[in-house]
Amino acid sequence: MGRRLAALAALPLLALAGAAHADSAPPSDPIGDLLMSALTGALPGTPDFQLKASLYHAGARGVGGMDSLGCRVVAMRTAAIDAHLIPKHTILFIKETVGLPLPGGGAHDGYWYASDTGGAIKGDRIDLFTGMNAASMKVMRSLNLTSLSVTKAGEFKGCPPN
Repeated sequence: MGRRLAALAALPLLALAGAAHADSAPPSDPIGDLLMSALTGALPGTPDFQLKASLYHAGARGVGGMDSLGCRVVAMRTAAIDAHLIPKHTILFIKETVGLPLPGGGAHDGYWYASDTGGAIKGDRIDLFTGMNAASMKVMRSLNLTSLSVTKAGEFKGCPPN
């Protein structure tokens, strides 16, 4: 609770600092950071994990159309995790994926769903499902997959939304 109050107290300073450096600094979103911290309990801009990522698609050997919950995998939403590190049914926010193109059009909002596991996903690793074939991985190639900022953003029940 104290961290949240401190973040609220610092909000006007963040807004002023952002306005003072608008010409030289990349755009910041202190309000969005504050809201995310209230939802996740983390300080603004502080990820829960720095994870090494790999990509997978439905056409890969051994990959079916279902995740480990028995739900359909969803392109650019399903994440395979080590359930000892991140529990299944966790909504994840991966800031580096914000703005990436989605298969049905539009831009990614950064939210992924921990609904799958894999034999090679142990410890500080995450596997992101990109779509139906190897070509679906192209949109993710620009990311630094050696270190993604991953924040727990909540929980979901049942299957992840499509």
